[in-house]
Order: sequence, then C-alpha cells, then structure tokens
Amino acid sequence: MIFEASAPSNIALIKYMGKVDGAGNLPTNSSLSWTIEDLRSYVKLTHRSDLPKDEWAPLEGDHLAQIQLNEASRERFLNHFQSLKSELGVQENFLIQSANNFPADCGLASSASSFAALTMAAVEALGEFNPSCRDLSLGERAELSRKGSGSSCRSFFGPWSLWFKEGVRPIEFPMHQLLHQVIIVETEKKAVSSSQAHQRVTTSPLFAGRTDRAENRLAQLMNIFREGDQLDHWRAAFEIVWAEFWDMHTLFETSSPPFGYMLPGSVQILRWMENLWQSENDGPLVTMDAGANVHLLYRQDQKALAHKIRGEFQKEFNIFQCNELREETR
Repeated sequence: MIFEASAPSNIALIKYMGKVDGAGNLPTNSSLSWTIEDLRSYVKLTHRSDLPKDEWAPLEGDHLAQIQLNEASRERFLNHFQSLKSELGVQENFLIQSANNFPADCGLASSASSFAALTMAAVEALGEFNPSCRDLSLGERAELSRKGSGSSCRSFFGPWSLWFKEGVRPIEFPMHQLLHQVIIVETEKKAVSSSQAHQRVTTSPLFAGRTDRAENRLAQLMNIFREGDQLDHWRAAFEIVWAEFWDMHTLFETSSPPFGYMLPGSVQILRWMENLWQSENDGPLVTMDAGANVHLLYRQDQKALAHKIRGEFQKEFNIFQCNELREETR
C-alpha cells in the first residue's frame, strides 16, 4: 500500500521564535503566516512488512530538488513518524520517501512543509490499520504535526494562518490574493538550525520583552489587514513586518554566543527595498525567516513592480515566485 501527500511552506510575518520550556513546540508568542502554495514538500509512504523498522529515503522526481537528510534530520523525521504511530496505535513499518520542489534547510521553511506532508500522509496510511485516524479534524492533524515541527501546523491552513498557544486556525482578511516572491541569497544548509536558534535566542538580553513586542505587533497587523489593502494601511503593514523580522534577527546577533543568517546579498536587497519605499512610498511587504533569503509579498495591483524587482536581481540571485507571476513572465 502506498500513500502520498504534499504540503506547502509558509512564511511568518509575525514570527515564531522561542518555545515554552518542555511544552512540545508551543510558542512563546502567537504568529501569523502566509501559506506559500508553490513551495511544497512531498511525502510517499510505502507499507513494508518486511522492514524491521521504518526507513527513510529521498523521493525522486523531475520537479523535485535533490535532498539527502543528515543523520540528525533523518532521526528527527523518523522519530516524528514513530510518535504518530504510537499516538494512533499502529505498529506497522513503512518506507518514508520525501523531497521538496525547493532547497531545504536554508530559511525557506522546509521543516514546516515536510513535517506537515509527513503528518498528512501518515494519518491516511495509519488509517488503514486504525480507521479512527480518519476522524481527526484538520486542526487535530495540525496539532499532531506541531509536535514534530512547530511551524508545520500553520501549513495546514491558508492563505493566512494564526497560531497561538491554544492551537492554530485559518483567519480571513480582505487581502487574500497576495503574490509571493523570494530572492534566494543562499541555498547551503544553515550552520545554526532553526531548532538551535529557538534555544539560543533565549540567551539574548532582548528576549525578555520579545513576547510583548510580538503580540503587540500581531494585534496591530491584524487590525490593519482587517481594514483592507488601501495604500496607507499597506505602508503601516510594511513597517510592522519590517520591524518584526529585524527584531528576530537582532535576537540572533545578541545571543550568547551570537550568530546570524544575513549575508551581504541579504543586506544589499534590504537596502534596495528600503530605498524603494522611501522614494515611492510603496513597495512589497518584506520579511526574512531564519536564513539569508528575502521574502516579498505584493498586492494584486503590484505585478509590474514584482517583474521590475525580478529584473533587478535575477542576474545575481535565483528568484522563486508564485505561479501567477511566473506564468506572466513566460
């Protein structure tokens, strides 16, 4: 029996960075994310009664990026599947194959999409042996996924997901047709993983006020998004989102010992975006995850700007963009 699933990545505008001690990936503050439907992970589960235990192997396909999990990442992935089997009362063994259509471990939330895809496939596969698994709601499946990778719970919903200590849910805003573009500065595996970053930021002297800062920005941003996409609201949203990712990266740089993800290319792009906003009083929402790559979100009326920015940077950097933008450049 073979079971397959795919799940999207997501980019948080209000960040998840810091965990409640011993709480299984519960966040110290709420987060708000945009689901990136075109950046996806794929998982294939094959029931194998001949295997003494679960095994992982890369999934191959023309549209998939090459992936080879290191021992720690493979163990984390397999441990999550084992936890799912234990919680759902199934002992059968499987061959797990996975891959993304984008680079992994470089700040594009491959952990979120891959653990979400694994959980989606697992619930269907394990449902063959325990039919009650199929009664799990989408929210319950997201909560199972969260135990393996916190931000993966947001990948179950879209286009907007709100994750707070009590759970995760979709949330509606008038702005629900944004366009996503990410400028790829670095595709190499990060020296400090996101899991390690969650631990190390707590040593920053700025972490003490982090929860209040993030929750205040979240309340402000949600109020703005409820008002629509008028230019003055968009400018206010840009300022909040900009301040939020700089807050997170400042935590990295002020941890003990300090670490960072920004590269000269990241700073070059950010300065260009800053100048654009200052000169035009308009531009994309700009954010970064725990990595060097720069994410941009545009309104529907900003397609020409998205093409201009792509032209500005495509000679130096690879650029991934949503299907709607990609189709217009063919």
